[in-house]
Amino acid sequence: MSLSYESSGVNYDQLDAFKRACQRAAKTTAPMLENHGYAEPANTRGESCYLMEAADHFLAHVEEGLGTKNLVADAVYAQTGKNFYREISIDTVATIVNDLITCGALPISVAMHAAVGESAWFTDEARMQALVEGWAAGCRKAGAVWGGGETPTLRGIVNADAIVLAGSAVGKIEPKSRRITGDVKGGDAIIFLASTGVQTNGLSLCRLIADKLPLGYQTPIGHGDTRTYGEALLAASAIYVDFVSQCQQAGLKLNYVSHVTGHGWRKLMRLDEPFVYEITEPREAPALFKFLMEAGPITQREAYPTFNMGIGFAAYVAPEAADAVVAAAKARGHDAWIAGKVKKNGTRKAVVIPSLGLEYDGSTLQVR
Repeated sequence: MSLSYESSGVNYDQLDAFKRACQRAAKTTAPMLENHGYAEPANTRGESCYLMEAADHFLAHVEEGLGTKNLVADAVYAQTGKNFYREISIDTVATIVNDLITCGALPISVAMHAAVGESAWFTDEARMQALVEGWAAGCRKAGAVWGGGETPTLRGIVNADAIVLAGSAVGKIEPKSRRITGDVKGGDAIIFLASTGVQTNGLSLCRLIADKLPLGYQTPIGHGDTRTYGEALLAASAIYVDFVSQCQQAGLKLNYVSHVTGHGWRKLMRLDEPFVYEITEPREAPALFKFLMEAGPITQREAYPTFNMGIGFAAYVAPEAADAVVAAAKARGHDAWIAGKVKKNGTRKAVVIPSLGLEYDGSTLQVR
């Protein structure tokens, strides 16, 4: 029997219903911004980043969490002594700042939230120091200051041998013309930037698969990749701040961008307006994802709306700017290519991957 994300205890229909309820209630608080000289711009609710508008700039705010990836690091650490907490810390910064930049804001300050069940978690010097060094490295990569944080001990809520990692970031858009608004048109090119692996989504399902394997996280993934399953899962996430910054400095307009995390490739249609996102150059799935589909087993149809399948970030740009945007990404060390095209087809909203025979309707992604 094939596995699904829901079989690992994650049901996006339930999560998204709560998120939409929060958005409705949160919008009623928007008038409070007037007391601080700000206003809520149109269409910021439901996006990856919340914006506050002033006369000459926008402030941006994001709160994000790592999820359960550190449990993979814990298991590998216990089995092999290999410490991946530097990578885990970079992952957490990445998932925060990669959401922040989706509106065009560049991060100024990042704060850490590290909750433990017992304060003794911090007595493992090597693990603790790797976590600290990774957070600082992630902030440097993002061009942001590490502004502070919180380290609560939550006995009875968090397991004694675990840590819950999350955080927030504040950023700024100045001049205001750099805001990424969703000004997408039929014919726009879709640019893909490669991921480094699973990054931070789908880990509950990855852990379920590990429990089924005789060698667990020590299983070689094969397909030309010499890493073990655990090593491949724990590759640090890419941080895409430099890509957005490079485009801004070069005067390249990003009509919209999407951080491809939860919901997998369905995130490509996060924009509220109905478009068909046709992916004509999806590339071959990286070795780790081939392994996941085989080991699950997970069907191809289930894999693409669950995992990023090798894609960490997507940008939608005017076709005449596509080559320059790809060049900007490559200049900052990202593997990038023109992957498809945006099409306008009445009120239809979908992600279509013709070469794989896959199609995901807009009704499968309801984040607003």
